[in-house]
Amino acid sequence: MRTALTILTLSVLCALAGCTNSEKSTPKEEENILTVDFVQGQILQYRFAARREIIIEWDPEGKMSKPGKKATETNTESLDIVMAYTPIEVDPFGLTTIKATCKSAKVTRTKRTAATSRKDAAEHFAGKTYTFKVGPTGKIEHGSELDKLIKQVAEKAFRQNSNRGRIKEPEMISDFIASQWFLWDSISSIDAASEGLVPGQTWKSKLSLPSPIVMRQARDVVYTLKEIRQTHQGRVATIASSYSLSDSTPNSWPIPYSGTFQVSGTFGFLGGYNLLSVSGQGEEKFNIDTGQSEQYEQKYEMKLSSIIPLGISAKPQITIRQTITAQKL
Repeated sequence: MRTALTILTLSVLCALAGCTNSEKSTPKEEENILTVDFVQGQILQYRFAARREIIIEWDPEGKMSKPGKKATETNTESLDIVMAYTPIEVDPFGLTTIKATCKSAKVTRTKRTAATSRKDAAEHFAGKTYTFKVGPTGKIEHGSELDKLIKQVAEKAFRQNSNRGRIKEPEMISDFIASQWFLWDSISSIDAASEGLVPGQTWKSKLSLPSPIVMRQARDVVYTLKEIRQTHQGRVATIASSYSLSDSTPNSWPIPYSGTFQVSGTFGFLGGYNLLSVSGQGEEKFNIDTGQSEQYEQKYEMKLSSIIPLGISAKPQITIRQTITAQKL
């Protein structure tokens, strides 16, 4: 469909311009137009993974530690999910309806506590389905079913029948959101996409910041089209990305929780978080001819400061190193 439409468009343009056979050529901009495409009934499957290392320096200024020693704690946690996307109604010029199915979801942690030994709420996405609509630019429209599902699963993060009010356990729901809500962000955020891109061109967007801490923050993204290479599978664009701390967060992004609650574990004990910096880079391989992402990797580091309650003067420093990947299966 994509190739036929391109040929038809070029033929009409050539006829209007009075071209001869020797004058026919494909505009460079036409070759570099990036759109998200689907084939009716053709299921796309992706494996997403979110992994982070959490480093806490409990007493970086040495106010509580013995001379020459710093109490440092390092933990890791990861979420692995497999998603299947089935195009139900395909409209290459309008909105395409997609049925998404979470085939599996697994969370692992190096630190095992009474709280983390329970089933992570994010694992409840397994077996769930939702539908959404997406346009040719990759912008997700009518994502209310996904938003509703996120809120339903988020309720699984709270302890049942607690006499201390609502208490939320550690979970990786924000990592699921990062993989699904921003599926084709690198394409949907292109300015004047119909004009095409050339290598070296840049554009901007925002992405979420998955974290073990309950917070609503974003990272600014600068995308760069590095190159386009011809492969056996088609023309593949390499899109680089760089990240920094954003000073605003879109109101349209999902908010899993509502009301007041306590947070169990280390990040419930600590408080007064101050997000100091975000830095990192990523890369994506996008197949222009199939109109689908082949894979991507995003890596960034967050630095935060916090305080220990009950009047203790130590101010822990927290470093979170995050990696988010996707691989077409």
